[in-house]
Amino acid sequence: MAESEKVEKNIFRQTRDDLDLSREKASELLEFITPERLEKIESGKSPAHPEEVLMMSKKYKRPDLCNYYCSHECPIGKQYVPEIQMDNLPGIVLQMLASLNSMDKEKNRLIEITADGKIEKDELRDFVKIQKELEKISVTVEALQLWSEKMLASGVIDMEEYNAYVGEES
Repeated sequence: MAESEKVEKNIFRQTRDDLDLSREKASELLEFITPERLEKIESGKSPAHPEEVLMMSKKYKRPDLCNYYCSHECPIGKQYVPEIQMDNLPGIVLQMLASLNSMDKEKNRLIEITADGKIEKDELRDFVKIQKELEKISVTVEALQLWSEKMLASGVIDMEEYNAYVGEES
């Protein structure tokens, strides 16, 4: 078995392989990342720098690489950024609607708990449950955003038209 087959590929190597790019071709695409530097990142010998991940995310048309980096490699992000699992659009929307429906039932309880500005001991369990449901909503919103960015990057959604609509909302 070859050495490269023994080691599980990291996300950066897997992404390059999925695009069927040699390290040299990827380096040309990535502009300032040399083949040698790419080898170090892909083999885990050296961590990727944020600007390198941004470039890979843009040029590989994989915005989820940024979420991966923040949730797995950045010391601050590992603590505060949840990993977003890319799903298909119906899956994301169904998860979001389930969470929103659950919160609809809990909103009055949240008002009761927080109206006095403090969380009493007998309210804590319900408060934590509501916090967890809000976190699910936050994660599904992020998943929808990543899905949108991926569709924009790949050209499935027209960027100009999308930005025109985004500008209308401002």
